[in-house]
Parts: sequence; structure tokens; C-alpha cells
Amino acid sequence: MMAQYLEIKSRYPDALLFYRMGDFYELFLDDAVAAAEALDIALTKRGKHRGEDIAMCGVPHHAAEGYLLTLIRKGFRVAVCEQLESPAEAKKRGSKSVVKRDVVRLVTPGTLSEDSLLNARSHNYLAAYAKVRDDHAFAWTDMSTGAFHVAPCPRPMLGPMLARLSPRELLATGPLAEEIREQVEEAGATLTELAPASFDSQAAEGRLNTLFGTGALDAFGQFSRADLGAMGALVDYLDITQRGQLPRLHPPQRESAGKAVQIDAATRRNLELTRSLSGGRDGSLLQAVDRTVTGAGARLLESRLTSPSTDLGLLARRHDMVAHLVGDAGLRDALRDALRRVPDIERALSRLGLRRGGPRDLAAIREGLKQAGILSDRLSALADLPDGLTDIASALTGHGQITGLLDSALVEEPPLLARDGGFVAAGYSADLDEARDLRDSGRARVAAMQADYADKAGVSALKVKHNNVLGYFIETPATHAKKMLSEPLSATFIHRQTTANAVRFTTVDLSDLETRIVNAGGQALGLELQVFDTLLDAVEADADRIADAARALAELDLAAALADLAAAEDWTRPVLEDSRAFEIEGGRHPVVEQSLRRQGASFVANDCDLSADGSEPRPIWLLTGPNMAGKSTFLRQNALIALLAQMGSFVPARAARIGIVDQIFSRVGAADDLARGRSTFMVEMVETAAILNQAGPKALVILDEIGRGTATYDGLSIAWATLEHLHDGNRCRALFATHYHELTALAETLDGLHNATVAVREWEGDVVFLHEVRAGAADRSYGVQVGRLAGLPPAVVDRARAILDALEENDRDGGGKVRTLVDDLPLFSAAPPAAPAAPASSAPGPLESRLRDIQPDLLSPREALDLIYELRAALDADEGRGTGG
Repeated sequence: MMAQYLEIKSRYPDALLFYRMGDFYELFLDDAVAAAEALDIALTKRGKHRGEDIAMCGVPHHAAEGYLLTLIRKGFRVAVCEQLESPAEAKKRGSKSVVKRDVVRLVTPGTLSEDSLLNARSHNYLAAYAKVRDDHAFAWTDMSTGAFHVAPCPRPMLGPMLARLSPRELLATGPLAEEIREQVEEAGATLTELAPASFDSQAAEGRLNTLFGTGALDAFGQFSRADLGAMGALVDYLDITQRGQLPRLHPPQRESAGKAVQIDAATRRNLELTRSLSGGRDGSLLQAVDRTVTGAGARLLESRLTSPSTDLGLLARRHDMVAHLVGDAGLRDALRDALRRVPDIERALSRLGLRRGGPRDLAAIREGLKQAGILSDRLSALADLPDGLTDIASALTGHGQITGLLDSALVEEPPLLARDGGFVAAGYSADLDEARDLRDSGRARVAAMQADYADKAGVSALKVKHNNVLGYFIETPATHAKKMLSEPLSATFIHRQTTANAVRFTTVDLSDLETRIVNAGGQALGLELQVFDTLLDAVEADADRIADAARALAELDLAAALADLAAAEDWTRPVLEDSRAFEIEGGRHPVVEQSLRRQGASFVANDCDLSADGSEPRPIWLLTGPNMAGKSTFLRQNALIALLAQMGSFVPARAARIGIVDQIFSRVGAADDLARGRSTFMVEMVETAAILNQAGPKALVILDEIGRGTATYDGLSIAWATLEHLHDGNRCRALFATHYHELTALAETLDGLHNATVAVREWEGDVVFLHEVRAGAADRSYGVQVGRLAGLPPAVVDRARAILDALEENDRDGGGKVRTLVDDLPLFSAAPPAAPAAPASSAPGPLESRLRDIQPDLLSPREALDLIYELRAALDADEGRGTGG
């Protein structure tokens, strides 16, 4: 056995080998040590190899999926080795023959298909990156749904592509693999190296034609050699990992350059598109806008959100669907109610195509197509539907034949595994019904046969019995033997055995019944498995149309979800056009607004006009104001509004007119990258450099506090030059927030620069944030007041205020030397504050006494008002006495 194990293991040195032995998957030697530690299970030993104990651990085969998930999440690959014959079959070759085993599947992060290993609301992408001469291509597929795409991807665009798709595993070869390894692993993907032959474009073309049953790929589009290499590597890897059982993939779709909004990794992180800065889904834009009710709809939402479109026609189609459902609440609610009953058809279809699915996957397709028919009937009965909903209704029709077959063949709630049986409905197969009847009612059949034989023989003492030697037999007392052995009964009853007191017989019918009863259980399961294979073939034959229906259901779910969101949150349809307009009226941040609502507060909406095509171009707003006033929120909300509009959603604003944005860049917040030796300021400069080097005229850029991580004059200089470059070089729409008030003077020399500030109000030394963005410039940053609100010790606040006053006075006087300020404000003048003086008298005054006697909860509104007048009169009288004195 160990010889067989070692031979199989030698073919999969980089994977843990799950070696099937009866009801367990067992692991040996180094695999056992690694798995026991990763899974926190017992490590034991079994026999010796080369004089040393063989380490061993194991997991039950029926619970293997949970262990696989843990191992995959910890970065392992697992080769699943199954028994290909029974021990009885092996013994036919000799008593010491080892059961045949082989690997049937290689489980890797990018090749998962089981529901228990996947997140129902997220894609699980396997990607490949190929280079042919100077041409690069990025291909990706989700084996669990069949999605298959390819796009040109120059080397600088690899990072944004990884950030957009978040693949679980990426394939590459040769020097290119080593070149991108660090970048891929930073993106959270596993890098898998393949031989160069896997990326050969000529061989790839053959693989793809074989997979899709075509003679040429022209019907799918025009692909470059790099495209073919990347797609071919995916197919080759799937063939390797699935041991020749390729999943069902959709025809490849080539994504043209410029069809999606370019968003780099830093911007996705800063805008918290799919994950908040803390790393979780809560607090992200995706969490705030997700009202989908199906897994496929949720995956489509995530895909649209991470890849907004620049196609005006496509976006108009999406907005038309949302608008129609916003206007018809009854239809929207009815659609969403039906969609809640739709299982995940995409993933069920994929598992069945891999011959890895079960009866529940067939039931999922049945139930999904049933609801598709209901939804189609509902939509088709309506007039004046937008084109998108009409096309969806068409894709959901015509599935009656396959639905009828699955409905008649399957029970209402089938078991998970086909091998468990019991999933075929009664009445579907006469042979199966008979086998089940025999299996479940064998004793009743025997009893009925006994009564029939007793009546025929005229022997009331006749019994049908069973033992392990004879099986089923007929037994009569010896006194009746002569009658049974004579004509005409001897033609029916065949003598088998004579004992001292009885004679035993059998009949042809009894022998046949015995055989059928003994084999009924196995026969019933065998017949059910035959039905299962027949149903699989029927589904496979109709797979293209089922897949189209699944995609239509996802599209409908997303449109209805966005409509529900727009209606509930008072969002409006944006006007998109091919221009450089950017006018937002009453814009709001969707995530912050929902958070404030939970706290019982309201969000202050603000306008933004970055249009660059009017008589007074203002493509850049310079935003000043204190921290905590809402500058970062204002910056982010406008970027999110553009992104939501171009994914096909309504937007959180009273009105929005947006010229198509082809790039969104964000530099907001502070972060370091210590692993690569980058300080916070270095990260800021790297991200700023990427923006200035890439942003084009149709880009939208938001920058917050550029230059704050270095000395004041260095930072001011960098911010100044950056602002000028955005204005004169990039000539893009931008929001630029800063504390460098000196920059506001640039509005006099830069025609496209518009000063704006976040309004605040001072009251008794404190600052009150109004969160309103107005035209103009802030004259101060209120940092000391914010420090006070944050809880700095009073001594620190007072000291800071004194230093600030001195610095401002020094600046008004033409600027003195810092040394002079240090001399005037020596370090030791910040002495610890003295203990507060005791009050002159411990006796309370009349006002204090009056206040202490008041019970606020017992006052009516009128009594409270009267009390205020009373206290005010007492205060005035007290002040008069003080003045007179």
C-alpha cells in the first residue's frame, strides 16, 4: 500500500495527498505533519518506512469539504485520491492485490466548485497572465459559473486588473512569473507557475476549439497571440486539475481597452468599494448598496461595481430598467418576491457539468426555471417595457420541457448525494417502483405467496421460511409430503430437503422472488443512478439556454435591487453624456448617510460643479476647512456618485449630470508600507505620482492633503506644483483638499480653479461643524479647537493656542526667525497647570439652589418655558446687584 501511496505522491509533490482508505482520507509522512498542524487534528503513526515511523493523520470522507476549505484558505493544494474499485474486485486479482487508486481532482484556490467551499455572493476567479513579445493579456474564469473573459493588459495595468477582479489564483510562466510574484501575492492571490507549453498560443487555439467544438474562434471575436496564450493556459490548467473532466465554460468574451473605468488598487482601497479600510465587508459601498436577493445577482453587482462601464448605450439600457421598476412598485415587489425563490442555477449547472453535482443541483435548476417561467409571464403581460426587461423576459421563456422532465422525475426535496438514493419520484419508472416495493415490502410479498401456496396445496400448515443456507423455502409437515410430491403439485413444488419432521420445497416463483428481494436495494439504487445520468444528459443538452436564463435572472435581480435601493433612499437617475460635465446637486455619501441614519442623525447634502465645458470652466475645486468638517467625505461622495452612475445605478443626489469618466483616481488617507520600506509620505508620493502620470482629460481625481507628511515648505511646494500640473498638464476634473491656505491665491492665476470651503462656526472657543460646502476659502484650520474636542489636556490646548498666536503674529510682522519664537516661548513655560483654586465659598448661590430643586422630567413644556424666564430674570437681577456694587 505504501508503495502505491509513494508512487502517486511523487506525481503531486506540491500538493497534500488525500489518500482514500475506506471511509477516510488518510495522509502520511510530511503531508500528515503539515495537515495535522493546519487542521489541528491528531497526528499518529502507522508502520515504518526505511526504518522510521510513518506519520499519519486522517479525516472522514463525508466531512472532507470542511477540511479542504481550511487547507485551501491556508495556502495548500490538495490532490484527492479515490479508490477506483472495491476491495472485492481487487481480491479477484489475488489475495494480496492493492485496491486501484488514482487522483481524480486537484483542489486549488481557483478551481473550487462546491457550495461549502465558495462564497455565494462573490466570484472565485482563476486568472492567467501571458506575454507574447511586447503584448500582454489577462484572462480569467470562474469555474463555478462558467464565466470566461480576456483583456489586453500592459504590464503597468496588471495591478489595477488584480485589484478589480481579486482572483484567488493566477497562472504565469518563466521570468514573467518571478517578475510579478510579489505583486500577485500582495493582491491576495496564489501564484501558480506552469510550463511554457501551457501558454503556447498555437496549442492554445487547438485546446479552445476542442473545448467549444469549433473549427475556428472567429465567431467569438479576434484574439491576439497573448490572448490565446492566456486563455489556453486556463483551459490546460483546468484539464490538469479536473483530470480531464473540463467544466462547462461560456464562450470567451474579449474586453476592449477603454470599455471599463480604470480604477487602481489605491483608489479602490481609499473609496472602500468592496471592503472597508478595516478589511471587512461592513462599511463598504458594496454592503451599503447590496439589496440583491440571489447569489448570482450579488455576484453581478460586485462585478458591475468593480468595473463601471464607459458605454453610454449600455448604461442607458441599465438605467431604463431601473427607472421602470422605480416607477412600478407593485411589479418591483412581485419580481423580488419570486426571485427570492430562485436557487443558484449557475453554480448548480457547473457542478453537474463536472459530474460533481447531485440531485439537489437538479432540483435547483428545476425550481429556478419554474420561477423563470413565472417571472417571464409577469413581464410579458406588460406593455411599454424597456428593451432590457423585454430581452430578459424572452430569455426566461421556453424551458417547459426540461422543467417538466425534472418535475416528474424528482421528489420535492431530494437528498444531497445521488449515492444515497431516494431522489426519483414515485411513478416515474415502473422498474424502479417495483424494486423499491420489493425492498420495502418483501415480507408482505412472502406472506402473500405463502397464503397462495397453502391454498393451492390445500395444506394449511404450509409455511415459507428463510435461513442462511437455503434462503427462502417452503416447509410442510412430513404427513403432507406425499401429496406435495405427487402430480399435479409436484410440477409447482420442487423438493429441496427432507428432515425428521418436515419436508422442504421451493418454486420457480419463490426463487425468483428471493433473488429480487435480495437484490432489490442495490437494484433500486442502480436504477436511480441510471435516471440521474439520464437527467444529467438532458440538462447538458439544454445547458446553453439554461445558462442564458441564469444570467437573465441575475440581471433582473440586480435591476430590481437597484430600483428598490433608489426608491427607499430617494436616489435619482443620473444624466450621462459624452462631455466633461460634472454637476451634482444635493450629493450625499451613501455609506455615511446610512450610518448617520442609524444614529438618528441626518446627512448634509452638498453641490459640486466640476464641469469643464461652460463659459467659466472650473474642472478643479480647491477645498479648504478644518479637519472633521467633512472634506474627505465630500471628496469621496462625488467619486462614488460617478462610479454608481456608470455601473448602471441611480445616485444619491437631487440631480446629476456627468460626462463619462474613464478613470477615477483617489489619494485620501494615510498609510505606510513598512514591508517595502515605504513611509507614509513615500506611499503618498508614489500614489500621487501614479495619478499625475496617468490621469487624462476624462479622469476624475480626488486628492486630500497632498504634502502633509513632510516639512511645511516642502509640503506646500509639492501641493502647489501638483495642483498646477493637474490644471495645466492633466486638465482633468479634480477635487483637491488642503490645509495650505496659501494655495487659494492660485485661483487668481489658474482659470479652471475654484475655491470652496467647508463652513464652520465658532462659539465660546469651540468650533461647530456645519458640513456645508460653500464658495470661498477658509482663513484658518481650527486645529487647536479640534484638538480640544478630541480631548487633549487643557494645558496642551492652552499652550498650543499661545504658540499659534505667536506664530501668526510673527507672520503678520513679516516673519521672524524661529529661534526668536523659541526664545519668546521657551520649553519650560509649558509647566504643569496648577491645581484649580478652591471656590471662595462652599455655600451654593440662589440660582444653583433653585436649579438643584428642579425635576426636569416632571416639567410640562409650559412650565419649562416659565422656568427659563424665571431664571433669566434672577440672573439679570444678580448681575444688576453686581454692577451696582
